[in-house]
Amino acid sequence: MKSVDLRSMGQTRWWWLILVVGILLVIGGFAYWFWPSAGYAVASQIFGWLLVLAGIVQLCVAAGPNSPKGWGWWIAGGIIDMFVGFMLVRSIVLSEAVFPYFLAFVFLYWGIEAFVSAARRRNRYWWLGIINGILLAVIGFFFLEAGWTSNMYMVSFLASIAFIYWGFTVAMAAYDLKPEQVSK
Repeated sequence: MKSVDLRSMGQTRWWWLILVVGILLVIGGFAYWFWPSAGYAVASQIFGWLLVLAGIVQLCVAAGPNSPKGWGWWIAGGIIDMFVGFMLVRSIVLSEAVFPYFLAFVFLYWGIEAFVSAARRRNRYWWLGIINGILLAVIGFFFLEAGWTSNMYMVSFLASIAFIYWGFTVAMAAYDLKPEQVSK
């Protein structure tokens, strides 16, 4: 989903926590896909708690003895994720009102970041980053439209796809953070 430069992240022995977060995101996405009638509030609450969990994992990774390069960004991201997660969990009414707009902001940001990052890199498959950026921005605009029209079914469908895609991306990134085993 998000274009991640894993070379700047380094490696950590906490890679398995990041893998667990990815698996939970995928499970949450499929659960929301198969039971959309469970409610709009449930999805925003699940998303809030997963953001809190993701923030805790980021803080653990940054504070560990083998903290990766760019550990300050891990701390900042963990604090922001925990803040937004607690805001979503704190009030169901607030979370229902801001959920599609929050997701729209996240997807638009990731889309612009992927687009600019791909245009700057110019490696062999730079054009895939541009396509990814455009698709993420389009999904962000769909979330804006769904929030504006209060179309909860569209938000439910987009949120389930986002959970699944985000979970697979996080899980794949976790394996790149796994320290290499030294053979004896």
